[in-house]
Amino acid sequence: MPLTTADGAHGTYPLFEIAPALDRRLNRVPLGDYPTPVDRVDPTTLGLPPGGPQLFIKREDISAQGYGGNKVRPLELVLGDAQRRGARRIWATGALGSNHSVATAIHAHRAGLQAGALLWPQPVSLTARDNLETMLSLDCRVECLPGIAMVPLSVAAVRLLTGLRGPRDYVQAPGAAVPLGALGHLSAALELARQIRAGELQPPHDIVVGVGSTCTAAGLLVGLRLARYAGLAFTRGRLPIIHGVRVTPWPVTDRHRVVGLAYRTQELLARLGGPALSFSRRELSAGFRLHTSYLEAGYGRASAAGRDAITRFARRDVLQLDTTYSAKAAAFTLDLLASGRTRGPVLFWATKSSVPLPRADPSATARAPAWVQRWLSR
Repeated sequence: MPLTTADGAHGTYPLFEIAPALDRRLNRVPLGDYPTPVDRVDPTTLGLPPGGPQLFIKREDISAQGYGGNKVRPLELVLGDAQRRGARRIWATGALGSNHSVATAIHAHRAGLQAGALLWPQPVSLTARDNLETMLSLDCRVECLPGIAMVPLSVAAVRLLTGLRGPRDYVQAPGAAVPLGALGHLSAALELARQIRAGELQPPHDIVVGVGSTCTAAGLLVGLRLARYAGLAFTRGRLPIIHGVRVTPWPVTDRHRVVGLAYRTQELLARLGGPALSFSRRELSAGFRLHTSYLEAGYGRASAAGRDAITRFARRDVLQLDTTYSAKAAAFTLDLLASGRTRGPVLFWATKSSVPLPRADPSATARAPAWVQRWLSR
């Protein structure tokens, strides 16, 4: 299946090139600076012995001005959908320091929308505190939930009020982990395939990504297969194995949830007029591994292996990592490179934004509800 426009052209959206019907049926709000670059890293700078597998980093951490990371790609399509439906406010759902929630607060105005966040408690960390202070400073409406179990009820309440007063509020699933959001990461996989075709990196044997809400891993899982179908890359031999490193507990991060979302994403792709992929859940599952031991003490809590990865990556200014998400995935990457289990290049998918956050407004924190101030002061 040939591309409809020049292969490798910058400033284009790979998914719409492969499936022009989606360009007509989806409303996308451009947020990202694409393609995100791929860096080659000498593993010896990370304390690994010479002669081992090559290491590449997909720099999703700088995917957009204002705030990058892996939340930008699904937001482009979800914000567009909210805009198309005539919404006035878009709600994110997540933990108090949610990256998806702060990304929504920063980028919602690009779609002419106000931002809100339905948040539940999490352990305090520097990243989480910075994210929440930024949300408050951007006039994001923040509502606290007792716990993640209250999300379905709270979402239902917001949607009920929306139905009574018109389509004013649009509520996202945590991490925008729905097929529409996963299409954004499917496009990222096509972008990677074009970079391989252009010689920017060798086809990876393994791709490592932190898994929280599951959206990134699911989109990549389908996107790699679409890249092969379209003749962009991986036309000979095996597809890369996607290694998901759990950063949130079960059942939020579950192998079946990743595979199920990937399966529903390929169904949505076909319904919208794109290629009719027909991979079974078993076939999709064969390309995915979930690694659970790197979660250690739990979501939002630093791990010893993660702290070591932060130190090693920072030593040569390779990449800025955070304790909750990217450090745990990086720790697995270091172990994979050192273990001899991989037989080719390894690609680390950098999911946490390294773009500086907007300056927080102390007066916004001072006006915040008492429960917010108590949490921030811990």
